[in-house]
Amino acid sequence: MDIAGHHLQLHIGLRNIKTALAATLCALLYFLVDRNPTFACIGTIFGMGSDMSNSRLNGGNRFFGTIIGGLLGMGLFRIYIIFYPDGAMKLPLLPFLFVGVILLILISVLFRWPGAVQPGGVVLCIILFNTPVATYISYSLARMLDTGIGVAIALLVNWLLPRDRLVQWLRLHQKENETSVSE
Repeated sequence: MDIAGHHLQLHIGLRNIKTALAATLCALLYFLVDRNPTFACIGTIFGMGSDMSNSRLNGGNRFFGTIIGGLLGMGLFRIYIIFYPDGAMKLPLLPFLFVGVILLILISVLFRWPGAVQPGGVVLCIILFNTPVATYISYSLARMLDTGIGVAIALLVNWLLPRDRLVQWLRLHQKENETSVSE
């Protein structure tokens, strides 16, 4: 296959397998407790890195961004519904978004998590523009919890299955298969 003059070689690597395994385990856990796994699985996929250090960075960005964006969204939306109790999306919501994004960036930088801005902004916008008045608090808290669980599962899988351990296991398994085929 040729894309833009480059040969495309698809490869299912260890990170692909660990990411799929972590997301599947996360979804299974959520199905067992009869909850929707969507946001936890997103946290798991975002949280999986090539190694533990990378997973902590990716997962931390997602988790802390969700926490910061969720808390800001709850606070700003609460103030907004004091003035507009029905919470309907109106033009006056725009200054709340403006202030929220500024605060999100400042807080993320203050805590040395600049990568938290993007996921935090997603949660902030969802809370401000897409969450009913009656459920904005429970929705926000659920997103924080689900993201934390998803990131924790990604970190656990990456900790239990580090690359060097998997490579060793695959080599051993390959040698066993080669030995049994040649016999």
